[in-house]
Amino acid sequence: MIFIAVKWRIRPEHADTWLDEVADFTAATRAEPGNLFFDWSRSVDDPTEYVLLEAFQDGAAEAHVTGEHFRTAMATLGSKVAERPKIINFQVEGTEWSRLGELQMDD
Repeated sequence: MIFIAVKWRIRPEHADTWLDEVADFTAATRAEPGNLFFDWSRSVDDPTEYVLLEAFQDGAAEAHVTGEHFRTAMATLGSKVAERPKIINFQVEGTEWSRLGELQMDD
């Protein structure tokens, strides 16, 4: 799979409504064939920072970035962000989350 992490710094006036503002983009992406997950999280340290974790089956990410909802989001979200988002992406074997082995739990 291709795994992508994107840090979005949002203009303060849009930070509290960001998830509503990206709701259509999020729903459309989650409905794409080959999308494994597309999840937003808000920083507990900086209320203007969101992190987007997304993953696609091999080959499906290209369809995502060429899709109409992606182009629309990229054309409209720029006025709501404080800076160009930062991204990390890489290929990962498999398509499932693994369990954290280091955490000891009572069974």
